[in-house]
Amino acid sequence: MPAFPHSTTSTSTAVAVPPSLALPAIEAAFPRQLHPYWPELQEKTRGWLLEKRLMPTDKVEEYADGLCYTDLMAGYYLGAPDDVLQAIADYSAWFFVWDDRHDRDIVHRRPAAWRRLRRALHTALDSPRDHLHHRDSLVAGFADSVLRLYSFLPVTWNARFARHFHAVIEAYDREFHNRTQGVVPTVREYLALRRLTFAHWIWTDLLEPSAGCELPDAVRKHPAYRRPALLSQEFAAWYNDLCSLPKEIAGDEVHNLGISLVKHEDMTLEEAVTEIRRRVEECISEFLDAEREGLRFADDLADGTVRGKELSAAVRDCLGNMRNWFSSVYWFHHESGRYMVDSWDDRSTPPYVNNEAAGEK
Repeated sequence: MPAFPHSTTSTSTAVAVPPSLALPAIEAAFPRQLHPYWPELQEKTRGWLLEKRLMPTDKVEEYADGLCYTDLMAGYYLGAPDDVLQAIADYSAWFFVWDDRHDRDIVHRRPAAWRRLRRALHTALDSPRDHLHHRDSLVAGFADSVLRLYSFLPVTWNARFARHFHAVIEAYDREFHNRTQGVVPTVREYLALRRLTFAHWIWTDLLEPSAGCELPDAVRKHPAYRRPALLSQEFAAWYNDLCSLPKEIAGDEVHNLGISLVKHEDMTLEEAVTEIRRRVEECISEFLDAEREGLRFADDLADGTVRGKELSAAVRDCLGNMRNWFSSVYWFHHESGRYMVDSWDDRSTPPYVNNEAAGEK
């Protein structure tokens, strides 16, 4: 299945975007690109899902390509070495499978299974080599992908990645308890939680191995770098909320900006959708301003030294991929079978998930 059936530009894409979800600013100002490694990436990630037993064979054959997980990463980390992109794409595919397991553990009321998985993931994150043959294929697959990601940059980057993902695991645990107890977080609580469950800082961390350079804290935490990074991730999270709202209402979810707005801000569903869209569009316009600041910052880093030139180039690469995230996320949501709820036999049960009690094995 080709990533771009007729073109690598959004203006002539074959995908019909519903007017309620269309963003002309993205289609006009964020040209769509794709890493040239993509065809091989798709094939190898499909094989990796089978090898690691992360999805049943029939599910991989019928749904893996249509879910477009590799398209999303190949449209984001442009310029990454092939082995880096492959490791990121496999990790991303694992992340989606983990998200589905988490959902099924909630739906099937499996708190003990979730607790075991949560503990195992924390441990595997710190010692992935020791978990490559874990009896739970989700843990073993995670260990494999993390070990590969840890091979590209120094141990300081690895420690930061681990710290950020430990926080993601704990955020998923909070989501587990919210959903099993029927707790809809306030808008403020939700926005803070969403930055973790969407793994804002993980995807931002991965910009660095793609650029082949670990950024020092003085660069990474500088507002001129951090702000466009955050805006690119906020756009993705909120646009995801906009597109997945029907899927999540059907699945009795409580974690969606629209659901929080309806519950705690006395909005109608239509008003909530309008508010999410406003925030999404604001992210786009604010990113364009932040991007200019980031590029000026990159220029300032080029101080005539070899190190300055290296950091300047890396920041430019990272900023370019922050920009790519907008178009990649946008088109992913209209091409991936993950959001085509109306085509499912059961709107609350995605056809690509393993709906058996895998977590209890």
